[in-house]
Amino acid sequence: MLEIGTCRFGSIIEGNKVIKAGLREISVNDPYTHKVIGNFSCATTEDATQAVICSHRVYTKIMKKMPAQKRSEILRETANRIESEIDQLAYFLSLETVKPLKTNRLEVAHAIAVLRYASEGAKTIYAERMPLTRASEKLTQMGMTKRISLGVVSVFTSINLPFNLLIDQLASAIAAGNTVILQPSEKAVLSFALLYRLFEKSGLPKGVMNIVMGTDENLARIITTHPKTKYVIFTDNHNLKTDGMTIRKKVILSHDYKTLHIVFRDANLDTAVYAAVIGGITHADASYTSVQQIYVEREIYLVFLEKLTQKVKSLKIGNPLDETIDVGPMITEQAAERVATWVRETLEQGATLSAGGYRKEAFMEPTIISDVSINIKQRSTDRFAPVITIIPFSAEKEIINPINESNCCSRAVVFTCDMKRVIHLGNVLTSKKVYINEGAGDHPINGSDKSVDAKAVLKDEVISAIKDMTEVKLIRTEL
Repeated sequence: MLEIGTCRFGSIIEGNKVIKAGLREISVNDPYTHKVIGNFSCATTEDATQAVICSHRVYTKIMKKMPAQKRSEILRETANRIESEIDQLAYFLSLETVKPLKTNRLEVAHAIAVLRYASEGAKTIYAERMPLTRASEKLTQMGMTKRISLGVVSVFTSINLPFNLLIDQLASAIAAGNTVILQPSEKAVLSFALLYRLFEKSGLPKGVMNIVMGTDENLARIITTHPKTKYVIFTDNHNLKTDGMTIRKKVILSHDYKTLHIVFRDANLDTAVYAAVIGGITHADASYTSVQQIYVEREIYLVFLEKLTQKVKSLKIGNPLDETIDVGPMITEQAAERVATWVRETLEQGATLSAGGYRKEAFMEPTIISDVSINIKQRSTDRFAPVITIIPFSAEKEIINPINESNCCSRAVVFTCDMKRVIHLGNVLTSKKVYINEGAGDHPINGSDKSVDAKAVLKDEVISAIKDMTEVKLIRTEL
């Protein structure tokens, strides 16, 4: 058990904690009580370089040669250990991210599911045989393709869904046979330190996972531009400066997960309201999947708004460590003030405040802003706050172009019983994903959905991520 308040963390390179005299130290505070949870030493640029060199060495000597079965066993054992520590992990996450305990338990449950699917996925990277012929000739060759690991993968995480975003990438990278350099948010080092311990106890060799802690943007620059780094994943808007250099490797920006809902008159309003509350209020303060806009057909607009307002006003706000709490404070008081300013600006443009809107210190009341015009200019930046804007519309054609042209939504959730409309919207909306009658809160991203379909979706996503962290190699022979 880590001692809260006395914990001292540092970067971990090849299994060794890097805490040296003279290094800059940053305190990690509980955003609710403002008490110090622990301190961590910031890495130097030399540490970042050493992390890449170590990761490449361990990849070449160990990970590249590790059998898929062994990688699978490590991931499965880690999942089991996390499951046994689920309450402690949820507690640490609530201390750091101020999300309620019950929300963080779902996040950890999702992480466990991802690790187990990745454990199975590690054994599915197989070779394929195919006949090869030269032009106008008989069969003369046989070819085989196999998936091989890439090498060093770097992952830069954020405070938003830190455990989920990390596990999604980390599990896939290890399953594929890569080594990983992780740079966590400075506000979520406690849970990452515990996670590293669990991986280590599960048999992960030293150096397969290296952690570089610090806020210096040069750390990310060194890691991403190093020639030994083959795959880069950002789960946050890192202000990366490369001094004019081009990163000639695969770069994934996995932070663009903002969600909008579209509610039609034939929708089940109770389902739509539930999804809005979960995705837009109780998970919104620390989730890239948060619902920020809801388009509602005018025929049912007032009924939907009344149902949603009543539900939001019934939510309980307070200490995230209280099991009965639905909404905790925002990650900082400055973040809450930024959102309160945005709310005021939106109301000045003619919108109506239907619920909430009040800020006290880091707490932002769950807020519903209604009567928002389709043409109102809304900030495209992430709010990460319990604030939803409700936009009425009369016809489907009114909203398609504004939604597509906003270019700030990767998930659209449509609530309707009309299958023709479902197929049409699936074709015309440019969102990367279109869900029908389910929200971010129902999606297996948080582990709350135990249905067979949800598990199948999550498993497919994990397998796809594993394949994405490999490359195809062709082996050809003459017959």
